[in-house]
Parts: sequence; C-alpha cells; structure tokens
Amino acid sequence: MRTLSSLTGNSQKLDGGAMFGNAPKALWQRWMPADEDNRIDLGCRALLVQEPGRNILIETGIGAFFSPQMKQRYGVQESRHVLLDSLAELGLSDADIDLVILTHLHFDHAGGLLAPWAEGQPARLLFPRARFITSRRHWLRAGNPHPRDRASFIPELLQLLEQSERLVLLEPGDEQHVLGQGWRMHWSDGHTPGQMLPEVSMPDGPVVFAGDLVPGAPWVHLPITMGYDRFPEGLIEEKERLLDSLAACGGRLFFTHDPHCALGQVQRDEQQRYSLSQRWTSLQRLAR
Repeated sequence: MRTLSSLTGNSQKLDGGAMFGNAPKALWQRWMPADEDNRIDLGCRALLVQEPGRNILIETGIGAFFSPQMKQRYGVQESRHVLLDSLAELGLSDADIDLVILTHLHFDHAGGLLAPWAEGQPARLLFPRARFITSRRHWLRAGNPHPRDRASFIPELLQLLEQSERLVLLEPGDEQHVLGQGWRMHWSDGHTPGQMLPEVSMPDGPVVFAGDLVPGAPWVHLPITMGYDRFPEGLIEEKERLLDSLAACGGRLFFTHDPHCALGQVQRDEQQRYSLSQRWTSLQRLAR
C-alpha cells in the first residue's frame, strides 16, 4: 500500500508582483491579498510518500538555514525548522527518510535539507540515511547558474550533497529504475532548466507534485506565470501539456507554495480553460 501525506514547512511572504509576473495586481490580489509591503503569503509544503519498507519525501521547503538578516530579506516567518516538526507529528524524524526527491535546487525547495542556522556554525546536512534525487540537467545548471538565478542556489548545499556520496542524478527514462513501479517524471525547463515533477500513481488518478511549474491554485490559469520563470512562454506550453493529461485521466496537482490548497483535481471546461473541480487543504495518509 502507498500513502500520501502533506507536510507543512516554513512559510514565506514574497512580493506579489514577482510571484504573478505580468499579471496586474487588480487581478492577482483577488486570489492572494497583499500586505502593506505588497507581499503575499506563501507556503513551502512537502509531500511524504510512504511505501512498504521506505519513506520518500518530495522536497523539503525553505527550512530555517538562513541567518536572521537573510530570513528577513526573504520573508521567512518561523525560526524553527517547521518540516521537522511536521515529520515528528507522524512519528518520524529526518533520519527515517530513505529518499528525498528534489524537483530543483532553489533554496525555497531544497533549503530544508540543512539544519537550522546557528551563530558561528557551518552548514550541516540533515537526512543522514537518505539518497538525494534530482535531475542531472538541473544539477549542471545549479553548478553554473545564470546571473538571473544565481542567488536562488545555496553553494554550501551543493558541496554537501556532492560530498555525501548519496546524490543520484536522473535523466529522462531513469525514474522507474531508481524509484520503481508507479512513478514517472514530467520534465520542465520553463521555470529553471531540468526541473523534474514526480507523478505518483494512485487508484483514483495520479498525483503530480507541481513544483514551480504550477506553484499554487491561481497558477492553474494558463497565462499566469511568475517573474522568476526563466522561459515563460515555454512554461505555458509545458503547463498546458501537463494540465491536458491530468484533466483527461482524473489527475491531481500537489501544490508546494499555495498557503491554503495542498491538492486540486484538474478539469477543463468547454472553452478549454483549466480550473480545479475539487480542493484539499491537507492530506493525511491518503491511501492507495
């Protein structure tokens, strides 16, 4: 049996204009109201997949690795490592995780791999037993980033992952060999080159961890992209292909950044517009 559980991580407040790209504020503030600094609330949600004999964690959120100054700059709201608390609520610790799948290595998706910041202490990798899985194409990007997204990566984390000797770099077609039956990857370059989005087979339709291709429910609207996306037009085409496939098979999207919606059932209306027919605020051992 396979079960899925959503895990809350550290939350953020980020500029709404950056998160909604060229969409006007008059539109996006209907979905996510802004504060006096034009920031919107964002989550950093992870997905725990439990299968016989192994615990698989998809992403780790932003975590608590930032210094107080950087924490304030990026709007991180909590000082503790919230994901570790969420694991503890299920009777688990980071040492119980066998695999960590990283859609990409931006700090708000992979920073939770690191222990909380402590004055004068070097960065330290958590999850001592886990293998860390990301795409080879994105790993190469992270090691040689473009000036546009260089600040999104954590050099110390890349070094620690390489030194761990538990890093697994996937290429298209490798996923079932590494992860087994019932898994596949969707590959996406629109947000960042080499992003990979895991799809988990479930009896009532697949669940896709949407990463930064579709960071939350408002981004299901096809034209909506983020200012952080490297190739917005390509991203829209990738998103359309994914939403088409999920609407056809009763599939669902798991959202990492939506503060209120963890999972949504994709539908398409007669005008070919995409929306969510059902929404779940959280998952607690959704079973296969």
